[in-house]
Amino acid sequence: MATPDFIKDLRAFAGHRLLLLPGVTAVVLDDDDRVLLMRRVDDGRWALIGGIAEPGEQPAVTAVREVREETGVECVAERVVMVEAQPEPVTYPNGDQCQYTDIVFRCRATGGEARVNDDEALDVGWFPVDALPKLHESQLFRIKQARADEPTWFSTTPSH
Repeated sequence: MATPDFIKDLRAFAGHRLLLLPGVTAVVLDDDDRVLLMRRVDDGRWALIGGIAEPGEQPAVTAVREVREETGVECVAERVVMVEAQPEPVTYPNGDQCQYTDIVFRCRATGGEARVNDDEALDVGWFPVDALPKLHESQLFRIKQARADEPTWFSTTPSH
């Protein structure tokens, strides 16, 4: 997983201390209501596509960029599905700590061929909603919210 240069610069000052970072997740659907997933290099699990916004980058632009970079699929962001602060910080093997605020977008595929397009994915594929591979519960919730005709979901429960 490539760490963005601006985070490397921050780490030079912050060391392994906790960084709060803006993240996005894209729930990409095609015309057959299939979901685009990637199997991650870092843990081998299937997941939705996501990443960290670059400084000054609009979150919807980040979602579209991450999908293209990681899977080769072109898409458009249709709406914000949910906004959620990750409940607990993540500590990476090198000791770096991060906590993400994630903006989840429902995206519609517009072109391209689903393929492994960078070093972050072992595999990429389209999956019918009733035949998804094993996914983390939070990923399933994001897919459910993206397919529902509901207002943007957000938590009103304090994290601590």
